[in-house]
Amino acid sequence: MNAVEVSVRIPAGDVVLDADVVVPRPAQGVVLFAHGSGSGRHSPRNRYVARELQRAGLATVLADLLTVEEERADAHTGHLRFDIGLLAGRVAALADRVPEDVPTRGLGIGLFGASTGAAAALVAAAARPATVRAVVSRGGRPDMAGDALASVRQPTLLIVGERDPIVIELNMEAMGRLTAETRLEIVPGASHLFEEPGTLESVAGLARDWFARHLAG
Repeated sequence: MNAVEVSVRIPAGDVVLDADVVVPRPAQGVVLFAHGSGSGRHSPRNRYVARELQRAGLATVLADLLTVEEERADAHTGHLRFDIGLLAGRVAALADRVPEDVPTRGLGIGLFGASTGAAAALVAAAARPATVRAVVSRGGRPDMAGDALASVRQPTLLIVGERDPIVIELNMEAMGRLTAETRLEIVPGASHLFEEPGTLESVAGLARDWFARHLAG
């Protein structure tokens, strides 16, 4: 695959976040990952999905939403990983910066959120209706986006494992509050982390098709 790969530091409010950017040539869009509780840009599951998106001609931005110092503090308290407002603000700041940076300049933006990162992605999407074009949630907690759900205008795909009944219920509840185009996909045999053979591949395929449809052009 012919691609540009860079590690960068991106300002987001009063902090600077580390990010890994991969842009295949040609690229038809860019997907920004919003990681879940206690996770970051090195998440093996998100990196797998990112590689599949890159093969389909989608650029990816995997950024840590917390600084190194914040991660150390959060490891003891766990308070920042559930601060949806803080995380959403940083996702929105990254989404503002991505269209301005070479080599992602001019590409349509999608957000891929996992776990609590899905709520942050949806809140950021509601705040950036002209910037973000599509959202995908993997095993996410979209319900934690609260009142912002009604303001989401982007087409949203919710992916949940069949063996994750509580999260299925929470996603169905959130789906009822979303007013934009929304689809719920339940992956057969998958638990919350999609660790079963073939299940993460299903997630990647669903996300690839959704972003290719809504980001192209």
